[in-house]
Amino acid sequence: MTTLTREEIVRGLAENREAPNGAARNAHAEALAGAAETNGDRALFREALDNLITAYLYSSESSKMLVPFARLLQEYDKDPGAFSEWDAHSLFWQFKWVASAISDSPGIPLESAAGWLDEMERRYRIAGYSERPVREAELWLAHVTGEDERAERAFRRWLAAERDDMSDCQACELNGQGQYAVVQGDDAEALELWKPVLTGELVCAEEPHRVLATSLLPLLRLGRADEARSNHLRGYRMARGNESLLPSVGRHIEFCALTGNESRGLEILAEHAAHVAPLANLDDRLSFHGGILVLLRRLEELGHGRSPAVPYEGTPRTVSELYEVLHAGCLDIARQFDARNRTTRVSDRFLARVGREPLVGTLPLGVRSAELPRTDAARAAATTASASAVPTPVVAPTGFTELVERARGARDMGHPGADALWAEVAARVDAQPDPDPLVRTDLADQQALAAARRGAEEAPQLLAAVRDGYRALGRAERAALAELRLASVAAQSGAAPAQIRDLLRIALRSAEALDAAEPLRVRRIALAELSAIRVESYLRSVEAAGPDDHHQDHHHGGDQEHAHGELAAELTAFISAYEDGAADLVAEAEEMLGRVALAQGDTERAVPLLATSAARAVAAGRPWQAVDPLVLRAGVLTSLDRPEEAEEAARAGLEHAAELTDAEAQGVVRLTLADILLRRGDTAQEAAALALAGAHWFDRAGLTADGGAQARLLLARAYAREERAAEAAEVLQSALPDLLEHGDQQAVFVREFLGDLLRRLNEPRPAAEQYLLAAEVTKGWEDPRPQASLAQSAADTLSDAGLAAEAVAAYERALELHRLTGEAPVAEVRVLRSLAWLGLREEVTATAVERARGRMAEAAEVLEAALAADPGAPELRSELAQTWHQLAQVLDRHVSTNGETAEDGAPADAGPAEAPADRLSHAEADALRLEEIELWDRAARAYAALGPDHLRDRFQCLNNAAWTEHERGDAKAGAARVSTLVDEARALPESELPDWLLPSAERLLAQLNDGA
Repeated sequence: MTTLTREEIVRGLAENREAPNGAARNAHAEALAGAAETNGDRALFREALDNLITAYLYSSESSKMLVPFARLLQEYDKDPGAFSEWDAHSLFWQFKWVASAISDSPGIPLESAAGWLDEMERRYRIAGYSERPVREAELWLAHVTGEDERAERAFRRWLAAERDDMSDCQACELNGQGQYAVVQGDDAEALELWKPVLTGELVCAEEPHRVLATSLLPLLRLGRADEARSNHLRGYRMARGNESLLPSVGRHIEFCALTGNESRGLEILAEHAAHVAPLANLDDRLSFHGGILVLLRRLEELGHGRSPAVPYEGTPRTVSELYEVLHAGCLDIARQFDARNRTTRVSDRFLARVGREPLVGTLPLGVRSAELPRTDAARAAATTASASAVPTPVVAPTGFTELVERARGARDMGHPGADALWAEVAARVDAQPDPDPLVRTDLADQQALAAARRGAEEAPQLLAAVRDGYRALGRAERAALAELRLASVAAQSGAAPAQIRDLLRIALRSAEALDAAEPLRVRRIALAELSAIRVESYLRSVEAAGPDDHHQDHHHGGDQEHAHGELAAELTAFISAYEDGAADLVAEAEEMLGRVALAQGDTERAVPLLATSAARAVAAGRPWQAVDPLVLRAGVLTSLDRPEEAEEAARAGLEHAAELTDAEAQGVVRLTLADILLRRGDTAQEAAALALAGAHWFDRAGLTADGGAQARLLLARAYAREERAAEAAEVLQSALPDLLEHGDQQAVFVREFLGDLLRRLNEPRPAAEQYLLAAEVTKGWEDPRPQASLAQSAADTLSDAGLAAEAVAAYERALELHRLTGEAPVAEVRVLRSLAWLGLREEVTATAVERARGRMAEAAEVLEAALAADPGAPELRSELAQTWHQLAQVLDRHVSTNGETAEDGAPADAGPAEAPADRLSHAEADALRLEEIELWDRAARAYAALGPDHLRDRFQCLNNAAWTEHERGDAKAGAARVSTLVDEARALPESELPDWLLPSAERLLAQLNDGA
């Protein structure tokens, strides 16, 4: 084994501190500690032990910290003076980590655990620290050992003890206090305690990550499902992939299992498959695997026991197999704790957790998840779970006769619940002693209708049999309807026009042949005529197109207009003929007429037709029929920029959709209203709720990749509007593969939107990736501006990520594209200034400063050229002032970095040859300072001319110039500048004077005068 030098160990420790948490970091930290001990440098050994303890803490091997901590404690006892104040503080701080590790390690005897706690208390007392952390550690040890009275005393003493610099941060303390409230059965108290952490008022390295996960079940138990959903989306994003947060990941998996989101739980499990192993930290293993077991048991109940799960110790496992191995392992750990703690508390709680039943039927999360295979158990569970979400206006009666009558009534009304009622009839008919032949025929009718809807090949035969069955029973009005359906099926199947027309004529004759006393005669005739109008319009379009035509619009513009006119005339005549009769059919004809008007480009005519259609349907007692025209009307009104009317129509559509059972229709009406509300700008919360529900309905309709994707995009936009960036990003990323399939324009928008969200979340690298991918899509576009903007956004985020070379390349590309357009001087200038500063990131040499100066000069030239064309443009003048301001800052960086040469104070033996090449002489530095002052003065004058909105910029320039004068030894000149500003400020009307200006200026003036 190669012995590491001291320098190699020091460098290795620095690298290890920045490495990702996990086993690789721990192994490296272990090797460095061993090398440091061999090296013999005690200070270096102590540093390596400290690093190893920290590495263990933030991993799944936190229990291993006991050994290096004991070694470090020995080092302290040998020579306390060798520990700096910070080193000693760090050692005592780590005692708290060790106390937790001891409590969480069943292999450490209870007596030893108590001994460590006593040792911690003794050392804290001697060092003068508060007992607060000791009492917290005592609380949890007493709790797991079943000493509830002692735990309560420790809890109260914890709260009563003073906070000092050895106390955990408030966020962590509130986490523990809330957890104690939960185990005491007080969820509401826990959530109240956690409130400052959940709202972001109190944060730390692992908070609110842990509290977000711990809050999920208490929120669900209290019925606060919306908050639970939000905390899951935010919290899982924070915990994902973090070894030290595996217990939190387990809670997110458990949450999914208990809210009907088993598929989402499986996805999270797959993302952490590498950690589904015998973890070194047994308490973390029990917590993480316990959450997984809740999911696996739920999947077994839904009939997925034989489905693949994730491997365990390299062996593929089904759901049932993984459940067995994890359950056995966790139960063994729980019993180890029981043996150590002399109580069954741990195993009791583990078994209770694994046996939990779902807390809600289905809680839509907004994120896209692959649907699980539909087993019989899953279908039954889904039906039960979503019963409250499915409109069920027609309740099946208990009596069979009454059930049949209700089913016939719903059928005749076209009620959406009719199918469910007939399904109930079908389920109960065989149990009847002497079933009515008409009931059998009605059921056959339902079967034939279902076959026709799905385009089944046997539909015509089934309908013909139904027609014959009704005729045999003397039900001519039902037979006439079957004849009409035969014509419709023929049209749907692409039969020859002559055959379809023959069937339509037969259907109409059957309706007209009904007895004059038949109440349904007029309705049957009207229905046949309306169907003929609809089908005939289709047949005319087919015949006009011809066999070799591909329906290219530019061939048949005139023909289409004629066809639209002919159809409109027929519908208008139908409406006039039956206006006082079949109201629902007239409503349908008016909706068709409205759609024809839209096809003709006559939106103003379409709007009232759609409104009248909806009103007729409602008046006819068929509100569900009003949904389609209202949704369409809302979209048209939105395009006409009539948002209030559009919202009214969409809200009416949503109200009338209450009885619809079609999942797609439910999704569409919600998506329509959500889009309208989001455009308003002040109703993002309601828009988010509607989009969330819309996505859920589209998923149920099997349209996840279509309507579901658009609903999720809208949901992400609504969340972003509400400053819920983490939730927006989580939803958008889940739908990204679907959204990218909806055309280049949407792909670019979605990637840029996601990039913006990731940037807001301080994730610059993935944000830059999205901008670059979006820019790639725009490469072939005629307009280079989108690509230029995206390249610039990518460059900004690459710069934020510290990837200077990549950022420069992206800025150069953006600059090239901006110059191609010649229409974006401000964007071009900002790129040039960014390039100037990037050149100074690594080192501030004379060469680098000259390059930066050149970039700033280019920026000024661009702005001056733009101002020549538009002298009064305030944005251009502001950017020019900012360019002068930043050039002065570049020069100031040069002076402050490279100082003055040895001739003004260096040792006499430091000859000119030994002075660094980039060091400035006194004269050079002074000349640069004078140039800085002139630039800041120029910028300040420009800001002054731009008015009060730029007072803060002007003050900053004057402040910089004044202190630079001070550095030159002329504080009076700087004070004079500020005095002028103070006099101006005092002369301003009180309404125009910013609160900050006078106090800031007077304070600066006093500081300058003190230094004069």
